[in-house]
Amino acid sequence: MTKFTLILSLLCLAVILSGSFATVVNAQNVDSQANIVVETIPQSSLADTIVEKIQTSWPWYLTRASGLIAGLVFFILMLSGVGFITGHSFKFLEPITAWATHRVLGIMLGVALFFHIFALYFDHFVPFDMKSLFVPFVSTYKPVEIFGMNFGSLYVALGVLAFYVIIAIILTSLFWINKKPKTWKIIHLLSYITIVLIFVHALYLGTDLAHGVLRYIWIGLMIVLGWAGLVRLRRVKTL
Repeated sequence: MTKFTLILSLLCLAVILSGSFATVVNAQNVDSQANIVVETIPQSSLADTIVEKIQTSWPWYLTRASGLIAGLVFFILMLSGVGFITGHSFKFLEPITAWATHRVLGIMLGVALFFHIFALYFDHFVPFDMKSLFVPFVSTYKPVEIFGMNFGSLYVALGVLAFYVIIAIILTSLFWINKKPKTWKIIHLLSYITIVLIFVHALYLGTDLAHGVLRYIWIGLMIVLGWAGLVRLRRVKTL
């Protein structure tokens, strides 16, 4: 027997012995795990989780969505209103279509505000009742202190006041625009004050506007409206 044959035989023997050892170890592991009982914990499916989330938090999501929609619609309304005076709106739409679209947007704004208030009433995480929703400074939600002076729920009150002015603008636009045009114009001009109230209200109370991109977009939209308001002042003699 040559040295090469002897070395090869020893290697084969080592492989056989190591395989036998591994088999014994695996058998012992199987025996030791034979008595282990795996208990599965039932988990909710993704669909069940979504349904449960909607059932418990739908007022919160509806409040946020309706608030964002109301703010965007009001911005478009203001911009199109200025466009009626300057003539820019009629570059995109025919006059009749532009006026009809403006009116529809006004109704959409009223509907969005309705859902905004409706959802707040049913929200269990924010303390709002009928009185705090419709009477300024009654709510105790997020009190405001400026220069050491307590202004109560100032940001909520701004939203309540803006709501009443918007309702007045919508109703007079629907029923008084032809019957009482002078009164309609005076009330309609209050929209410039109202957009400031809504801007502050949303900026300091809106969850989605508290930080991030949406906050800067909201500020940017108001800057655009401020510029449009200055353009509108140049045509003040057209009132």
